Amino acid sequence: MIILWIVLGAIIGLVALVLIIALFVKRDYSVERTIVVGKSTDETFGFLKLLRNQDRFSKWANIDPNMKKEYVGTDGTPGFTSKWESDHKQVGQGEQEIKRIVEGERIESELRFIKPFAAIAHGYMTTTPISKNETKVAWGFNSRMNYPMNILLVAMNMEKVLAKDFDEGLSNMKKLVESEL
Repeated sequence: MIILWIVLGAIIGLVALVLIIALFVKRDYSVERTIVVGKSTDETFGFLKLLRNQDRFSKWANIDPNMKKEYVGTDGTPGFTSKWESDHKQVGQGEQEIKRIVEGERIESELRFIKPFAAIAHGYMTTTPISKNETKVAWGFNSRMNYPMNILLVAMNMEKVLAKDFDEGLSNMKKLVESEL
């Protein structure tokens, strides 16, 4: 019986320690990655503002070929929403809505994840002219993990994991833009 109390006390102590550590761990995380595309800013931005094009270059959109997709609204305008649903745990269910467009410069969107976990994130893509036929594209994302789930940010380096996926998506996008436009 004493061993049971010791084990129970150790488990409670460990849980309490994790909860205390989570009080001091950051809750916000973000990532931004960039790439230079060999096309004009107008051409590049025209491609990026169409949310359906993300299905062609985003790593997540290509994980599950059987993913169900639904589009609502006029692509390339605020309010357009791309919805997805998949049984694949890396894809899950959610939607992305274009919230704001600064023509030729910036596209802002809100991502609403439903499964495997509920969360809201904010994404953006920017284009900056480097020369007549070169454009710097930045793809960014920021979100928040509430207490006590923010303890996962210690175990999973979200910035590093997401950066790799964003780099892959940007590389795919660069190939598409340079070969098709």
